Amino acid sequence: MPDTNAFDAATLRLFDEVARSGSFTAAAELFGYTQSAVSRRVAALERAAGGPLFERLARGVRLTPAGVALHRHAVAVLDRLQRAGEDLAAIHEGRGGILRVGAFATASVALVPGTLRRFAGRHPDVELRVIEGLSARLADGLHAGALDVAVISDYPSGLPDGVARTLPLVDDRLLVALPADHRLAAEHDVDLRDLAGESWIEAAPRGQPTLLATACAAAGFTPRTGLRVAEWSGKFGFVAAGLGVTLVPELAAGAVPRGLVLRPLRGTAPARKVYAALPATPLPAALELAGMLREWQMCTTDTPT
Repeated sequence: MPDTNAFDAATLRLFDEVARSGSFTAAAELFGYTQSAVSRRVAALERAAGGPLFERLARGVRLTPAGVALHRHAVAVLDRLQRAGEDLAAIHEGRGGILRVGAFATASVALVPGTLRRFAGRHPDVELRVIEGLSARLADGLHAGALDVAVISDYPSGLPDGVARTLPLVDDRLLVALPADHRLAAEHDVDLRDLAGESWIEAAPRGQPTLLATACAAAGFTPRTGLRVAEWSGKFGFVAAGLGVTLVPELAAGAVPRGLVLRPLRGTAPARKVYAALPATPLPAALELAGMLREWQMCTTDTPT
């Protein structure tokens, strides 16, 4: 069986040039070798291949049937190596490859898709993949090498452990969502204490700290949270039906449907900090995307239209 371990890329390139030119001399001139050096390397390749690859003619050489077979494979291997080199260069220069982006749910309403649209316009050859999850899970993905950049927050208990690099993006205020016919819907902003008697639509696990509970405690009351709804679309439906009110991250303001109004809370509104998180050695494309995320401007629609 031929010793294919001897078929290194440099030898295959030399073999390809001899096959194309039909001349040891021409290959030697192209690669800067002596003719005898080319002869020795071809002879070594023939030993590894188990037999002659070239017929030695009076003027030049030509491939034997075994040489034709090997040349076909050599061309394919060299082509794949060239394409691999081009792909690697594109990744290291931020021009190509795959960029895996993680984000928590409300960051995917406007912040992430709006930024990815700009990024894709600049880098159409970079394939974008988006993974949604909680901040802690996204941090694990970065640590495991499954993500290249992630949008995470410090809610509910601070930044997740194990994040190598972070870039502050925005302070995401919580707004209150009210039915359009609510007694406070016409106000410019709302005092949280004026909502002390309301039912709050919430979905945080029982016993876990929430921005709602913290803000209400500072305002001097405990919120009534009888209706527990996890999905944002469900929360909005319950609020529109007049069954309660809920807090909405400013990042998700654009997803609030007709029939609801958003109002900022008077005074110091509860908020979470949002970050772009990166591994210790980020890809150039990931660094550029993180910078573009930082350029994104918060845009709140108080009343959906």
